[in-house]
Amino acid sequence: MTRNKKIIVYILLALGAFIMIVPFGWMLIVAFTKPDITYQMTLENIISSLSLNNFRTLFSEYNMPRYVLNSVIVSVISTAGQILLCAMSGFVFARIDFKHKEKIFILYLATMMIPVQATVIPQYILINKMGLINTYVGLFLPGIFNAFGTFLMRQYFMGIPKALEEAACLDGAGYVRIFFQIMLPLAKTGIAVLAVTSFMGAWNDFLWPLLVASDEAHTTLPLFLSQLQGRWYVDWSVLMGATLISVLPILAVYLFAQKYFIEGVQNTGIK
Repeated sequence: MTRNKKIIVYILLALGAFIMIVPFGWMLIVAFTKPDITYQMTLENIISSLSLNNFRTLFSEYNMPRYVLNSVIVSVISTAGQILLCAMSGFVFARIDFKHKEKIFILYLATMMIPVQATVIPQYILINKMGLINTYVGLFLPGIFNAFGTFLMRQYFMGIPKALEEAACLDGAGYVRIFFQIMLPLAKTGIAVLAVTSFMGAWNDFLWPLLVASDEAHTTLPLFLSQLQGRWYVDWSVLMGATLISVLPILAVYLFAQKYFIEGVQNTGIK
């Protein structure tokens, strides 16, 4: 690549990064300033209006700790369930031979083409008949397994040398021991990718909690953010403060698992 082409590429990358950072910067400014400068955002107004009142309002007038706790509970349990179940199913499809394995796996992948909206009604009817409306179980149960996680872990397990499994079999280890003591420790980068993606999906999920959580005791952060948007008036400062709080856990999880996430994406071949 010539020098001029490199310069053009760097300019385009810098422009793309700037475009993506601007909304986040606007959110930070609005979250830490008074509402009256939202539409008069000058440097002088920003400096003179810096305040933590928006966060005080969230924790004094709203049940913010409860909403955060609900989102944490649902997201952590959903993520843990996906890691366990998708890793187990991915191991089965990658390492265990059985009749019609490839056809069954194709059916698994075919479910990824079904829109979420098409399965919401049957899931809701099932959860309702089980008496799980307005419960934590009803919130996280449909999200503890997905076909993408199975595909992701299968691709990773297929990249692990089979000699390790054969050596364990010679030592008398069964599939359960091989999975938990050999495969899972070697699959930590693939698990990191699955953990980040599943946590983000569960944390930002809005449609399913909207259907099954009608009381405040089980309201999650995405539902609370929608409640802050009034029909005639929106307090943007309070809304951006709540949005910032909702962004921080995802940012923390990604930064914590960034090394394993990037390595896992490269190893599994997911682009």
